[in-house]
Amino acid sequence: LPVRGSEGLYMVNGPPSFTESTAFQRDYGKNCKAVAFSKDGSLFAWCNGEKVNIVNVTSAELLCSFDLPKAVCLEFSPKNNVLATWQAYTTAKDGTAGVPNLQLHDVKTGKCFKSFIQKKMQNWCPCWADDESICARNVNNELHFFENNNFSTIANKLHLQKVNDFVLSPGAQPTKVAVYVPGSKGAPSFVRLYQYPNFGGPQSALANKSFFKADKVTMLWNKKATAVLVIASTEVDKTGASYYGEQTLHYIATNGESAVVQLPKNGPIYDVVWNPNSVEFCAVYGFMPAKATVFNLKCDPVFDFGTGPRNAAYYSPHGHILVLAGFGNLRGQMEVWDVKNYKLISKPVASDSTYFAWCPDGEHIVTATCAPRLRVSNGYKIWHYTGSLLHTYEVPSNEEMWQVSWQPFLDGVFPAKAVKYQAVPSELPSAEPKPAQAYRPPALRNKPVTSSKLHEDEPPQNMKPHSGSGDKPLSKTALKNQRKHEAKKAAKQEAKADVNQESTQSSASQNAPRSAMPAVTSGDPEVDKKIKNLKKKLKAIEQLKEQAAAGKQLEKNQLEKIQKENALLQELEDLELGL
Repeated sequence: LPVRGSEGLYMVNGPPSFTESTAFQRDYGKNCKAVAFSKDGSLFAWCNGEKVNIVNVTSAELLCSFDLPKAVCLEFSPKNNVLATWQAYTTAKDGTAGVPNLQLHDVKTGKCFKSFIQKKMQNWCPCWADDESICARNVNNELHFFENNNFSTIANKLHLQKVNDFVLSPGAQPTKVAVYVPGSKGAPSFVRLYQYPNFGGPQSALANKSFFKADKVTMLWNKKATAVLVIASTEVDKTGASYYGEQTLHYIATNGESAVVQLPKNGPIYDVVWNPNSVEFCAVYGFMPAKATVFNLKCDPVFDFGTGPRNAAYYSPHGHILVLAGFGNLRGQMEVWDVKNYKLISKPVASDSTYFAWCPDGEHIVTATCAPRLRVSNGYKIWHYTGSLLHTYEVPSNEEMWQVSWQPFLDGVFPAKAVKYQAVPSELPSAEPKPAQAYRPPALRNKPVTSSKLHEDEPPQNMKPHSGSGDKPLSKTALKNQRKHEAKKAAKQEAKADVNQESTQSSASQNAPRSAMPAVTSGDPEVDKKIKNLKKKLKAIEQLKEQAAAGKQLEKNQLEKIQKENALLQELEDLELGL
């Protein structure tokens, strides 16, 4: 792990030793502005306010060095052929254009072979496909594509009215591009997916999704490049319900399908992440305590983690573990879940964390408190996902730590291991914070504590449809059946007791509920509730049908609702007949 701060830049060996690397010479300079690893973790670059240096990580041999004292951003191309550097753009005093400030260097020769003017720091770096066959930049709201690192000729352009942002798909060829065009003059914003190089006309797009309410969007490709999740957000929530603006989540697949992901709780969307297996994603959303739910590619909920103090989600590199965490203005509670069985593994607490990252081995985690986000008690902690704290480092009180990260590795270097539940042994005591005592006014101090909750916590529940019971989760249905069974048992015992007293009454009392079945109530509040819900769903389907008849274009999820009508009618009939 490279550690960058006021103590300089140095490397720490990962688990199990956690000692400072002797191969990498500590750079004691106090203005190390940026560091970058190559994608495979074999090369490391940093700028120290004088030069940009590149070293081979294993041998620590200096490969090349550039005189770029003002560089503040660095990035390697995916196959380590190019190092891109960026420094702030400055115009000359007489108002003439400044010198190009985005430079591309050949890593093997150390020569700068191309430079561009790139005024904004945001999205400064050109984007490469994973095999470096194409590279793209956004220039004045149009995309310029270069092929095979030949930057002297523009191989292709994608020109829409104003491309604000774009993301290239990960993985092998053919490369796909997701582009975002913000709405103007009452027209909606839209995200379109294209396959390179088919950019001709609106018909050439693989998929298109338009929406209002978007000042900015975040586009997330899944690893297999089959779908994109789009978080569209406005700066201001017109209803006044949230300080954070309003967010909506959209799903767009390369086969042309698209849907709005229905989130069952109102409020901000804090985080959305794809499982590396590309067939599920997790969203953390809703006013605090936030909900977290895993959805499948049909945008149906698969598992609901209930509510809790959380605003971030992190899948392990192999996708078999999910961490839900509450950082920032929350206390740093983490929940570590086994994704396959949806079981809770551990609940470590990393208070005041400003950074979280999985180690590429899928076993270890680093959490850190960095400046300038927090200027006190800077340092980092390394955990095992079973909750054990393995190593902790805090910088001296007069120093700051700005950054820490793991050395990356390519997929497949570390094999996936079976999930453990038993905490791994650690030399350090577990970092359990002392539970803070709630403030009690003097008048109540010697009286018994009465607990009052601001809100009811929702428990986790499996949302997978059970084959036998419509679309209700198994656990709930089983519980309901159990309750019914117990209620019947109790009724029978009561009836028996009545028989001893008065045989005529007992027969009447047993017949009464049956004759009352088709009427308004069934005698079982659970059944009544179900009937009411079914009638509500059927009414909604009727309304959708009317809208469709009137010529309204229905969404994918609305059409699916209509298809469920017969099943719902059958279920209603069965309930009313008391089957």
